[in-house]
Amino acid sequence: MSTISIIGSGGMATAIAGRTANAGYTVEVVSRDSAKAQALANKLAAGATTGTYGAIPAGDIVILAVPYTAAASVVADYGDALDGKVIIDITNTASPDLTGLVSPAGSSGAQEIAKIAPASAPVVKAFNTLFGHVLAKGGRLDAFIAADDPQAKARVSTFIESLGLRPLDVGGLHMAQTLEALGLMMIGLAKNGAGTWDIALNVDIG
Repeated sequence: MSTISIIGSGGMATAIAGRTANAGYTVEVVSRDSAKAQALANKLAAGATTGTYGAIPAGDIVILAVPYTAAASVVADYGDALDGKVIIDITNTASPDLTGLVSPAGSSGAQEIAKIAPASAPVVKAFNTLFGHVLAKGGRLDAFIAADDPQAKARVSTFIESLGLRPLDVGGLHMAQTLEALGLMMIGLAKNGAGTWDIALNVDIG
């Protein structure tokens, strides 16, 4: 199968990389810290590789698995190296004290990233409502996606489905604002009403 590039080496990067490798893709791990990238690649199925930070990613789909506070600088560092790639933004924009979102009013992290990315690199919001450890456990979870580019959305939907997840389209990229608020709600639910982080939001289509 094709290569999927993941920029990042934290918990979500590890969870997504694991499911991606298990689905038969070649995973390219890239990080500013090459040692961390190599450590993650070593955990994955045979064939996982590491890439050079800032160079053209090997995959046609590039997963931006870094904190929102670092996302803009990462995309800027890559610049035209992202030409023609589909960027999956998984970031959440919750403030450190979890009282709100740090993205600009009327915008979202995904929309701000799209402003920096090359015009030929559509941004798709996905994975931000899933907790990494829940994702890593396996199982068919619902993954909400938002994007303006229909072809990019279709490609990401196919990719998500191949991971054993159910992609659910919530609309254009402006809906990333709602998905990021939903990410914050999931944290609040885990800390309060649910009392556990072992939760996922699923839609019952009856």
